[in-house]
Amino acid sequence: MLWPLALLALLQPPFQDRTHPSQEFGQPRHYRLFLPPSYEDGARRYPVIYYFHGHSDRYTLERYDGGQDTVPKILDFVSRHDVIVVAVDGYVAEHYTGFYGGAPWDLYADGGGCDFGEYFLELVSHIDSTLRTLPDRRHRAASGLSMGGFMSLWLSARYPHLIGSASAFNPGPEFYTGEKGRRVLWRPKDHVGNHTRTMVRLVRASGDYISQYHEETRDAYARSAVDFEFRQDEYHRHWATSIGETFAFHLRAFANSALNNLPEVFSHDSAHRRFAVWGYEVHTEGDAPGYTCLDGVSQGGLRVTTRRWAPDGPPVADRRISVTTPPLYKANHGYVLLDRHLAKGTTSRQEVKTSADGRLSFAVDGAGHQVSFVGPGTGAQPPVVLPLTRKDRLRLDPGREVALPIRIYNPRGEAMKDVRVELASEYPTVKLLTSAVTLPLIEAGRAADLAGQFRAVFTAGAGDFAPARLDLKLTYDGWYTAAEAIEVLIAPEVIPAPLAVELLDGRTVTFTVFRQRGNQGGGGPVSRTVTEGKGNGNGVLEPGEEATLWVKLAQGLDPFDKNNWGRAKVYADSEWLEEVADLEEQKQREWTGAKERTSVVRLAPSPPPGERVPVILATESWSFHYTPDVRYGPERLYQAFQLHQRHLHRYELRTGGVK
Repeated sequence: MLWPLALLALLQPPFQDRTHPSQEFGQPRHYRLFLPPSYEDGARRYPVIYYFHGHSDRYTLERYDGGQDTVPKILDFVSRHDVIVVAVDGYVAEHYTGFYGGAPWDLYADGGGCDFGEYFLELVSHIDSTLRTLPDRRHRAASGLSMGGFMSLWLSARYPHLIGSASAFNPGPEFYTGEKGRRVLWRPKDHVGNHTRTMVRLVRASGDYISQYHEETRDAYARSAVDFEFRQDEYHRHWATSIGETFAFHLRAFANSALNNLPEVFSHDSAHRRFAVWGYEVHTEGDAPGYTCLDGVSQGGLRVTTRRWAPDGPPVADRRISVTTPPLYKANHGYVLLDRHLAKGTTSRQEVKTSADGRLSFAVDGAGHQVSFVGPGTGAQPPVVLPLTRKDRLRLDPGREVALPIRIYNPRGEAMKDVRVELASEYPTVKLLTSAVTLPLIEAGRAADLAGQFRAVFTAGAGDFAPARLDLKLTYDGWYTAAEAIEVLIAPEVIPAPLAVELLDGRTVTFTVFRQRGNQGGGGPVSRTVTEGKGNGNGVLEPGEEATLWVKLAQGLDPFDKNNWGRAKVYADSEWLEEVADLEEQKQREWTGAKERTSVVRLAPSPPPGERVPVILATESWSFHYTPDVRYGPERLYQAFQLHQRHLHRYELRTGGVK
């Protein structure tokens, strides 16, 4: 009687397709479950890897390969390791044709009808309540291919307190997140700070058509403090190429006891109205889209800022932010809250009282605030390096002496004495003229401005802005130290003037722009008529007007792109010129979700007449770069590389209606 049962077991699939109820979707949701052979043997618990599929696929992971590659590789790994794998379903009914064929995960600009973050919490709760899992962040991982690789990075960045490790196979470079009507563009390379307590792995196929985007993501993580790994596989397609080896990375994360630790200091940003991270609860009010950013969060305080977009976006004007801390403080006790308004340079002081369980609550607007607490349990906070720029990074010119706008803030309720500030850099392109300054006294809630004391000269070559790092060390209270890495961007030594510039201040202009042909390269010019900006339409930026700037390129990246026009991203360091919008436009014939990002700028209402405003205009060109005779592994190139390049030009605007 035993042999029919054994035969039945052999005939059953080595995975289980299940459903569970979802309040977020209001209907049952599917998932595919891979259990290790040892699961039925006893009462032990297992770590879980959540796997997110790519575009047009579903939880069955069959769309790209007929079930002949990914599923067998997952089965092979699970058969030899004590781990559970859950393949998540990204199905959104209105985006699909039939069972397959659609855009999963609700990640486009007009989406937001279903929140896959909230759904992921439902799925995790279901898996942890119905299976024998190890339900902590250390033993919970995310992985995925393409759009699913983006989901892996995004969800682990959104919920770092729930996911200890994340991997991505050739991830999509950027998509939209946030609630409907408040969506913002999210790129992993702009938010690596959310992953500083997470182990992250990026896998790239050498012949993947969006390899340049992977390299940009890799560069951002490699320059950060993230525990990061990278692997490149010799392969010609957009595919998950080393599943077993990458899942072994997650096994190493499961064995890393450091992932159990709560961070003493962390940073996090979110596009959502409400979010919780590491025990902090944040509620925002206001309908304008943008990011709420928490930086340097510790028991002693934090910085709260907003960005309309990332990177370098201005503050969100109508945002009100309420923050409630974890129960870290003495219950029902009075504390002093110091609030440094970053734009005004003023510090206010107020009394706050903790809740019955020891939580502190406060509210600020979105202009930017350095908040600190004074009272039992806050410790002797270190001095704080205030932001060097209104943007995310300081952009510096090479070849001349530059005063570094370093300001050191005292977040305590009492004065700090003899604070030593030391500056160094390992970059050969950085020459520091001052290495150390000692501050005899910084009063409580005040900042010491060291811009006139720390000076440097930077060296650059040609091309794009070059990154460099300044290492700042603070010594305080006799021997305690704190360190901060200051990332800067050095402008190229040689930036040419543009062939021609058109300023659209309400004007309608017809341009010739380059149109890519497709997967086998080539293309040519087409006409495009646009009406942009707000003003009198005379082509001169006058006080209070808004405008876009278009640049004519002698040669774009593609060999066939000659003497065509492109709209520019505008970089300026002037109080009279403000970037008021980030234009995000689909690149022609590109299928990654990546956007061409350019600027709308506004001239102040009352600038000094004839004031010169130097700007750098960055115009992007792109190409389907096809090399049919080049092999990646044993096969020829399957699809042209989607490449892009920025072209920088120096230009000058004058205030008071003079071009």
